[in-house]
Amino acid sequence: MTAQTKGLKPLLGNNEVNQLAFVVRDIEKATEDFSKLLGIPNPGWFLTGEQEISKVVFRGKTTASRSKLAFLNTPTIQFELIEPNEDPGTMREFLDHIGEGVHHIAFDVDKINNYLPPLEDKGYPLLQSGEFTSSDGRYIYVDTSKQLKTLIELLESAEPRDTKPSDEPWDAPLLGTNKVEQLALVVKDLEAAADAYCTLLGVEKPAVIHSGGSNITQVIYNGEPTDADSKYMFIKTPFLEIELIEPGKAPSTWKTHLETCGEGVHHISFVVKDMDEKVQLFERMGYPVIQRGNFYNGKGRYAYMDTTSTFKVIIELLEKYE
Repeated sequence: MTAQTKGLKPLLGNNEVNQLAFVVRDIEKATEDFSKLLGIPNPGWFLTGEQEISKVVFRGKTTASRSKLAFLNTPTIQFELIEPNEDPGTMREFLDHIGEGVHHIAFDVDKINNYLPPLEDKGYPLLQSGEFTSSDGRYIYVDTSKQLKTLIELLESAEPRDTKPSDEPWDAPLLGTNKVEQLALVVKDLEAAADAYCTLLGVEKPAVIHSGGSNITQVIYNGEPTDADSKYMFIKTPFLEIELIEPGKAPSTWKTHLETCGEGVHHISFVVKDMDEKVQLFERMGYPVIQRGNFYNGKGRYAYMDTTSTFKVIIELLEKYE
């Protein structure tokens, strides 16, 4: 299963983004909330080992950084929830300076040492390293935030990581699906960000898509009509699509995000049926619509829901017309 283009080689030997990781302040509540969203059993959390076990090194210095972790496996990607302690580490730094939200995406690799030098040659320095607590393996975080607008993690395991969904009975996912369709990032320079992602993933750069005319898109942002001009790209990987968005001058949620938060993760997407019903469900739960409109080509519609208080990221609902 691959989205790799023949003749192009991913920097990490594969282009399977198989983990989406969130830093949170209260892992018990976050785990309960995400379990309900995804319709899967609550896995509980565990505490990573002390320094002699975890061997955490952050920015070149050993640290007593420990975290509470929870892993929620879906049929495609794994959700990781992380509540860090107060000691120095990349998760603590993220929480202190940015707040709760998507901290990184992850890739499994055979040998970390095979891939770190090429990454460093590309301008992606080592940020943090450590050892697994409950199995034989290790990880590194590489600082790709300038180019990729989020961090990437490399995971090296002696045996395949447990990413299989639980055999316990599942509840119905809140949205009728737990398949994350897209991870979307707002960027200042679409071409530069796309070059970085396509080089990392070993895929050809897709065509730029321009937002359609307002007669087609009919965008409403904060209750007001807007052209919401933008350009974007969709980069396919085996488990989810990466969307890069460069907003234009007209008011939009993307422009506001860029001006207030800077470049980075804007939302995750789920394709749903009966979108009006799902929007109303979220509104009853206290999550209002931020922006809604039609696809640039008129072949579907979307709604961004203000779910950051609970799910630490905006959730986009997508409805595609047959």
